[in-house]
Amino acid sequence: MSHLILLFSLFLAPAFADGRSQKSTQNLCSNDVSHKRQKRDWIWNQLHIQEELDTPLPHHVGKITSSVRNKNAKYIIEGEFANTIFKVEETSGDVYAFERLDREKKAEYELTALIIDRTNNRSLERPSRFIIKVYDINDNAPVFVHKVFNGSVPEMSPVGTSVTKVTAVDADDPTVSGHATVTYEVTRGGEYFTIDDSG
Repeated sequence: MSHLILLFSLFLAPAFADGRSQKSTQNLCSNDVSHKRQKRDWIWNQLHIQEELDTPLPHHVGKITSSVRNKNAKYIIEGEFANTIFKVEETSGDVYAFERLDREKKAEYELTALIIDRTNNRSLERPSRFIIKVYDINDNAPVFVHKVFNGSVPEMSPVGTSVTKVTAVDADDPTVSGHATVTYEVTRGGEYFTIDDSG
């Protein structure tokens, strides 16, 4: 009989131990959840604007948004031309440009977004840097790098002999297809000379 009782208690001991470990694991999990900090983050739309827009000012550039939930939250921007060319609507985070921009003068602007509590001016989240890119339109004609290119060729040279090389440049964005592509044409003397796309 004593052997039977001993065996029975040996079978029950692991079961009780397992139940206690499961309970303590559940308590640890629930504590982790209750003490886990809510992650805050900036949420960006792509911020860009086309140059030389001819619609009435101001021009909508994009929106800065934080996941912070606070009824007293207020958006602010700092940096290049903040609150002069660029302004933010403090409750919505909408960013506007108050001037027509020229990509050839400046292609991008670096700013910083902040969100503060308007009652005490304390930051509700770390500041975040962002860039406003100015998109190119094909608004520049190519120009030659020199006013005059001199060339010469010996008489009786075979057809196809190189005479000179000319170079023109375009200020538009070369990464946009066709905007900075330069082609050449002989407008006078075409019966004697030809020019290819390399100049």
